[in-house]
Amino acid sequence: MTTSFFQNFPLRTGRTHEICLPNAQSFAFALGGYLGGAVLWICEDWIAGHINPIGFSSYMDPQNLLRVKTKDQTDGLAVAEEALRSGVVNLVVIELHQPLSFTAGRRLQLAAQAGESTGLCIIPEGQGNNAAETRWRCAPVFDQQDSTLQRWEITKNKSGTLAAWDVRWDAQTCRIIVVSKATQ
Repeated sequence: MTTSFFQNFPLRTGRTHEICLPNAQSFAFALGGYLGGAVLWICEDWIAGHINPIGFSSYMDPQNLLRVKTKDQTDGLAVAEEALRSGVVNLVVIELHQPLSFTAGRRLQLAAQAGESTGLCIIPEGQGNNAAETRWRCAPVFDQQDSTLQRWEITKNKSGTLAAWDVRWDAQTCRIIVVSKATQ
């Protein structure tokens, strides 16, 4: 059975999803571009890196990104929950560095459902939460002709099948181009 990429992306609203591996930020920016509107990006203040607006401007308008740095993961989860529940932002991205309890994951799901927003947790590989609607892996694919080629794979899907696709970002149309269904 062939699963269409566009049956799974953009992600289902009113739910929280997970993404891991090196290209997780590209996935998040592409999703933000597809959904449009404001994107709230939450991370802990000890994280040294900054998001460069020029680096993601081909995905979405940098003016739509609101970045929040919190004291710790607990504060970040509280901010994410309130933002999802409010429905004011279309996408809430939270970078997680510790395992998420089922209760915390369920709270994010209920908040996303109440606010009809989409939550995206960037997680370390292997630290997924059972409450997540979907879990994705996003990794670069080496190609001498195309530096934007990536493999996006669904490793958990509560409402569909698992699949993988090789995709690339088209900066001119601001859209994901499915190159092919990935071979396993």
